[in-house]
Amino acid sequence: MQLSRRHFLAASAAALALPYRRAWAATTLTMGPVRIDSLSDGHLELPPDFTFAGLPEAEVSALMARHGLAAGALTPPCNLTLLRDGTNTVLFDLGSGPDFMPTAGKVIEALEALGLAPDDVTHVLITHGHPDHLWGLLDEFDEPVFAQAEYMIGQAEFDYWMDPATVDSIGEERASFAIGASRRLEVVADSIRKLADGEEALPGITARLTPGHTPGHLAYEIATPEGALMVVGDAIGNHHIAFERPDWPSPSDQDPPLAAATRIALLERLAADAMPFIGYHLPQGGLGRVEKAETGYRFTGEI
Repeated sequence: MQLSRRHFLAASAAALALPYRRAWAATTLTMGPVRIDSLSDGHLELPPDFTFAGLPEAEVSALMARHGLAAGALTPPCNLTLLRDGTNTVLFDLGSGPDFMPTAGKVIEALEALGLAPDDVTHVLITHGHPDHLWGLLDEFDEPVFAQAEYMIGQAEFDYWMDPATVDSIGEERASFAIGASRRLEVVADSIRKLADGEEALPGITARLTPGHTPGHLAYEIATPEGALMVVGDAIGNHHIAFERPDWPSPSDQDPPLAAATRIALLERLAADAMPFIGYHLPQGGLGRVEKAETGYRFTGEI
């Protein structure tokens, strides 16, 4: 018998009467009345230089061996976060859509596995404007995929991507990012809500400025009766070097020194508070905690 994705998800739920489980479409965490699912949008295929260029080769080689990373290409997962509290159905980020990479853009399938359609989403909270987070805003007809949702993004992030000068200042290799972001944000520009650092996006969900990966990158802190959880987007961009050497500048960040300072502060807080979090490109659905190690930190999928 060949199980469909929906069947596999249903079978997992029946077999594990636990608040926390793994399945194809989602990693699920229940915190009081709040259910949080990490949905797979697929994965990216990136050259190692995207993450490791300019860093000490011997240390990078040893790190890649420790984490079982292939030399040819990195294949980070893409984890969107879905929150349901009985009133709101909130999607954090939009995925890649059909125009970025053929291995990504799968969030609609993931929603279907949970019995949801795009029109069920009431709010979309965007961490930043890179293609794998924003390009899923529009369908193949340039219409919003989540047509019934209210959209939110950081004020600084919105201003950056909508600035006509960005395409010339961002660098040739990222010029398409700027063109793609402005085209998509233009469609919702009149209705999208722009958030400030520390502003409450929805009851219990607070925007936290975490700049460096992009100028106005936001994380979102979710408060529940059973504790808090942080959606960190790309402020912590992988499960290996970002934890072991958070101080090292990453070429994947638009402002590497600022991103490193942000990453260190965020890891320190998450470790000190033992706060669970979801990282967009972290393994096991991206849901876990950070622990201090002898040098740096480590990611653990244990909740």
